[in-house]
Amino acid sequence: MPSPQQARAQASAITSGKAAPETGAAPTSQLRELFDRPRLSPGQRRIAQYLIEHITEAAFLSITDLADRVGVSQPSVTRFAAAVGFSGYPALREKLQAVALGTFAGGGAAEEERGNELQAAVDAEIENLENLRRDFADPGRLIEVGRELSESTPLTVLGLRISVSLAEYFAYAARRIHPDVRLVTRGGSVAYDALLQSREAGGTWVLAFSLPRHAQETLAAVRQARGAGLRVAVITDLALGPVADEADVTFATGTGSRLVFDSYAAPGVMAAALLQAMTDADPERTQARLEAYEQVSDQHHFFLRD
Repeated sequence: MPSPQQARAQASAITSGKAAPETGAAPTSQLRELFDRPRLSPGQRRIAQYLIEHITEAAFLSITDLADRVGVSQPSVTRFAAAVGFSGYPALREKLQAVALGTFAGGGAAEEERGNELQAAVDAEIENLENLRRDFADPGRLIEVGRELSESTPLTVLGLRISVSLAEYFAYAARRIHPDVRLVTRGGSVAYDALLQSREAGGTWVLAFSLPRHAQETLAAVRQARGAGLRVAVITDLALGPVADEADVTFATGTGSRLVFDSYAAPGVMAAALLQAMTDADPERTQARLEAYEQVSDQHHFFLRD
């Protein structure tokens, strides 16, 4: 009899087929895709992030008002519009309004009573998860990166400061299905040493977590990894920004910011989805390792009996 975890690994494999047509991509996903073409300047990234975070209001601002809100010049807004493929700000605003009006058309529930602040925080996380579900309509990139991570031996997992918890979760689970997972939770020269050792041992990939507040140490470590010859996949909340610019692959998904400390429902699901993609990439190794682990855990009574 397979263990519950083995059964889940067998039963929950990711497939590329679409059983039914999906609704349109979430507004934030549409804007991230729209703004993710060029390498934007820091000022242009600020404009992009403001539009992503305030689309329902920002879509109807004049160029003067938008520039004032973001803290840039009007010519900067015009250059931003050209950088993302539009003839000028009026053409960009027309596109933004189409996205915003789509939000209004599908968001009747948003007009309902949101309840107290705790309920509003849950509502925000539900929206993050709904956006992630839309992104998963085409899991091709996730499947490919999961295969690459599975083949990287060793595989390095990096998470600094607030991002440590998700990195530890991913590394703990990945060790059940991967023969050599190395967790890095300290920055500076300690991280650099670990990254160099991983590359010298034959590693090809680093999975990094970068969640707000984004640490300078994370950016430095990602640059060090690239300099050492490692490829970098990042799970973060921003598709645009210094860490995303340095990464080979970025999986961007929203975090909950309604409470004093952020919550990470969607990044947690994204991490679990990448783990699933890794198990799918080498099912024979997955089952062999899970079976061996079950034997050890039973022998040493690791877990309470449910």
